[in-house]
Amino acid sequence: MITFPNSKINLGLNIINKRANGYHDLETCIYPIPWHDILEIVPSKSFSFVQTGRTIPVDPKRNLCVKAYELIKKYYRIPPTNIHLHKIIPTGAGLGGGSSDAAFTLKMLNQLFLLKISNKRLSHYASLLGSDCPFFIDNLPAIASETGTKLEPYELNLSKYYIVVIFTGLHVNTSNSYAHIQPRVPKNSLRTSLKNIKKWHILLRNDFESQLFNSTPHLAEIKSWLYKQGAFYASMSGSGSAIYGLFENPPAIYSFKKYECILRSLELSSELS
Repeated sequence: MITFPNSKINLGLNIINKRANGYHDLETCIYPIPWHDILEIVPSKSFSFVQTGRTIPVDPKRNLCVKAYELIKKYYRIPPTNIHLHKIIPTGAGLGGGSSDAAFTLKMLNQLFLLKISNKRLSHYASLLGSDCPFFIDNLPAIASETGTKLEPYELNLSKYYIVVIFTGLHVNTSNSYAHIQPRVPKNSLRTSLKNIKKWHILLRNDFESQLFNSTPHLAEIKSWLYKQGAFYASMSGSGSAIYGLFENPPAIYSFKKYECILRSLELSSELS
């Protein structure tokens, strides 16, 4: 069985509170986008995991796909499998690639071995693997709150638009980013701000941007460049460092310097769930 785990972007990301246990409450809209990894799982006589494509700076035994397999095996009788992950989505970019791989592994094992696990239960398992993982179970636009694991479906259709994503290769450590955040409650709720797409560039903000842009000004330069190319909204995704722009029409130029750039129609996002 082969599937194509997709990535995501954050539309606004407000860090509104720091809990006594060190975790942060946030509010963000997560939207799936068509930039994919390739994941293959087949039954086998013994378990194996192979990763090709981009290098992931983690022991393969600690890969989230492996953890997802071990989690399902803990509760269900499933045979050994061969898992092959071909990595295309950048890591440490705020695009949720690793979380998507884990969630798709859960869904594939459920389908492959006819386990009949509900999406609600799969979402619970996904939450044990990472805060972004549950989103990719339903893989539909959602408002994430609390520590990011509380998801509420949000009616949002960007299918008539285009997205450009630019990645400089800078890997961001999310824990370090949170350590420098000053929580604040925004004037307008995220749901209210999302209703006026023509004012997203004014109303939506990513609280991780200011500190990261100060230390790496080329990221701010990319965001500014996307607006100059005609983007109606541009932002960093998650804790970074990927920067994206949303366009009404595909831009004539979407490559910036020597950085990795992709252009996609968001019409394809409607096919991801």
